[in-house]
Amino acid sequence: MKAAIIFGSQSDTPIMKKAAAVLREFGVDFSSHVLSAHRTPELLTETLKKLESEEVEVIIAGAGLAAHLPGVIASQTLIPVIGVPIASGGLGGLDALLSIAQMPKPIPAAAVGVDNAANGAYLACQILALKYPVLREKLTAFRNRMKTDFAGENQAPDL
Repeated sequence: MKAAIIFGSQSDTPIMKKAAAVLREFGVDFSSHVLSAHRTPELLTETLKKLESEEVEVIIAGAGLAAHLPGVIASQTLIPVIGVPIASGGLGGLDALLSIAQMPKPIPAAAVGVDNAANGAYLACQILALKYPVLREKLTAFRNRMKTDFAGENQAPDL
């Protein structure tokens, strides 16, 4: 089970650390990379080839503003790409969300909510769980705990 986290700037680190925390929680090996679709396109291409040779199975890619990084990655590999739109600039991440969600066919990239790198990692785990029964078991146990915790913490008050 291997994943990669790629993001366009060091300033995205606090958001993307949330993806790393989820992957660690579920025991998914991952690497992280700061790469730019615009400033280091050759290095991005080289890194993607390396990730393919290492049999990485899913990529979580965070980007703000026009958020080209997830789409450029998706255009260069068959590895599924989950885009994390990052709030930056004056539009609160809406520009990034639309850039990822509106990828032209036939090059898709999944999109999660703005700044929601944790959900990107949960989705990556679900994708990997299709192949890895041990991860499926961990996700099932996690979901069961979540349901139990929610039910215990959210009793209807007397009105």
